[in-house]
Amino acid sequence: MTSTITYIKEWQQALQNEIIHLKKYGSNKFIVSNGRLLSSEGSFTYYFDTVYALRIPVGSSVRLEWGSMKQSGRVLSSEGKGVMLALEKSFGDLIPEAFLFHDPWELLEQLIQRLDEIKKNKQKRLRVKKLMDPSMPAKHPVEKIKSNVHELVLRSKYNPVSFVWGPPGTGKTYTLARAAANKYFQEKRVLVLSHSNQAVDVLIAEISAFINKKNRFREGDVLRYGTNTGEQLENHKAITTSQLLENQDPHLAKDKEILLDERRKLKQDLARSFSKRDTNHLLELETKIARVLEKIRQKEIQFVKDAFVVGSTLAKAASDPAIYEKEFDVVILDEASMAYVPQAAFAASLGKRVIICGNFKQLPPIASARDSLVTMWLKEDIFHRAGVVDWVNDGKLHPHLFLLKEQRRMHPDISAFTNQYVYNKLVGDHKSVLKSRNEIVEKAPFSGRASILVDTSFTGAHCMTERTSNSRMNLWQALLSFQLIHESYLNGLRSIGYVTPYRAQANLVELLLEDLYEEERLTADIIAATVHKFQGSERDVMVFDTVDGEPQARAGMLLIGKDSERLINVAITRTKGKFIQVSNQSFIRKHVYHSKTLRQLVEHQEKQRQTVRTREIGTWIKNQHPRLQWMHAMKFEKVFRDIAGARSSIVISIPSQTALSLQWKEKLNNRDKRVKLTVISPEAWIELYPDYRLEENLSFPFIIIDRRLLWLGMPIEGARGIQPPFIAARLDSEKVSEHFLGQFLMKE
Repeated sequence: MTSTITYIKEWQQALQNEIIHLKKYGSNKFIVSNGRLLSSEGSFTYYFDTVYALRIPVGSSVRLEWGSMKQSGRVLSSEGKGVMLALEKSFGDLIPEAFLFHDPWELLEQLIQRLDEIKKNKQKRLRVKKLMDPSMPAKHPVEKIKSNVHELVLRSKYNPVSFVWGPPGTGKTYTLARAAANKYFQEKRVLVLSHSNQAVDVLIAEISAFINKKNRFREGDVLRYGTNTGEQLENHKAITTSQLLENQDPHLAKDKEILLDERRKLKQDLARSFSKRDTNHLLELETKIARVLEKIRQKEIQFVKDAFVVGSTLAKAASDPAIYEKEFDVVILDEASMAYVPQAAFAASLGKRVIICGNFKQLPPIASARDSLVTMWLKEDIFHRAGVVDWVNDGKLHPHLFLLKEQRRMHPDISAFTNQYVYNKLVGDHKSVLKSRNEIVEKAPFSGRASILVDTSFTGAHCMTERTSNSRMNLWQALLSFQLIHESYLNGLRSIGYVTPYRAQANLVELLLEDLYEEERLTADIIAATVHKFQGSERDVMVFDTVDGEPQARAGMLLIGKDSERLINVAITRTKGKFIQVSNQSFIRKHVYHSKTLRQLVEHQEKQRQTVRTREIGTWIKNQHPRLQWMHAMKFEKVFRDIAGARSSIVISIPSQTALSLQWKEKLNNRDKRVKLTVISPEAWIELYPDYRLEENLSFPFIIIDRRLLWLGMPIEGARGIQPPFIAARLDSEKVSEHFLGQFLMKE
């Protein structure tokens, strides 16, 4: 049996190897633009605009690259679409565009320090030993069990370690929250931890609501500790540090609010114009904000001391002595399948009893280094490494594993796939779930159907890789997915998720939503993100976009790699009533093995007659968005009208061996004299008299007019591998057009 000290040494080495990799290669890469030097006193302070809100923690180490120049620095502030950095050396007064790299390796260094402390503490080492080798007999009295909640209460009373396997919709949050509240009623101190802020918010909100329902809530007893709290907690009694601060020291809370508001307004001014006075004012504000935040910090430490139930992220717990220097009666680690094994061990060391809850059929932890120790300890979860999953693979449940086995989230037509192919029939449907989801199922698109495969086979070779990240994106499937969201929204559905394995595609659809659906999102919960962002949440409708297709030579590892089953499982099981997969069935059948979950899903949906072919597009697109219109690609009137109305530029992609019709050539040649024509093609196209030419052979045609109107599927002559009906899409979006052009280095 491996000793605890040996485990800890291996974990520390794995974490160190991951840190070295992150420092050398980095993994989070962002484009920043319009950089301005604010100050050169001490360090060089720059302000940059960003395409998206970056949300990098203040104080984080970053690296900036501009051409051949590289520079380390740290984040002074990051909110909205702007970031302020302190760099060691000057890049000059203005930086048009640069790359920003950020990796949270400081958090891993703090975890290494916590593991050092466990090494020196015999009691903590013993807790870790019991977690890693849960071979002790289960001591809870089985005959006394009355319910799921009661079983977990008993298990966590009599056993040092309890593993809870909670497949989606089986009442994991309900069960954990009531078990935690039960400990609170016994005046036990409970620590709730998770990898994500959202998971902590959900669980703390549920605990608070239950205690309140029993009329036993006392202000300050339940605390959500940390700053990145979400909307779930806004309507609860004072349970966040900011809510408690407002109640107990309103003047200090007001000072913080005024200063942050002033900083926000000043940053807006800086984004529009730039002045030395504003720059100095911003730097003074940052100093004042730092002073106020230190006063608030002292208050928060007291809040933690006074609370009986504390909720925090694993990262916060490992970096904040207010948590890691404290002893708890029970530690609950939620979403444990996404936590590193050393994080789970750290969590277990903080309490006399630990409840490890998660779903090892969902996404594993994320680590970057290719190293045997990193693979062993940072790329697989505690359920696997403690031997719990081995029992399940042998068809048995480990004595310390508690399975929640009745799902109440998904319509049975959706859960039929995961119950059979992912959970091997260990999980079933609660009898209420068919009736409770019918209202969603009956709504369009695809009224009366809960599980649908929108097949994009033979619609063109639109799959490409993003310039900055090499992550895959597919504009055709992004536009189709937006249309599905639009149809759902107009039919009264207000809880809609768009999920994809690829970050570049998630960002593209988020950009579409920002630009075309700003007002609608004020009245609905519509989010576009990668699968990782959705773990732990649910939506009435989920659109799952697999992205992959021609001209790629193989399916991406995210869809066929060893963790692909877990990724696809998460994508499906977020859904309550309508699961819509947008996939190229022909590509999947050609490039994905029968044994892979994605192939099984496509074939399951085909077998259940849940497939919608491209030729049926006219039957489900009922509502053309004013700025996204679908039409037959052989009807040219509208595109020719747009070309004739061009004011400044036309960019056209003409793949190799395209024979443009005389009509197209005439329309392009008759453009206004002021309009600059850029041709993207391996051929010269002298007869079009282009002003610019990019010698690149793209796999699909498109036209972008005035960097705003984007035609996909036109000119039809350039499309390859398509079958009737021939469809074109016209998108009116400056943001998406600019982003798309940026993939071909088309910066002006």
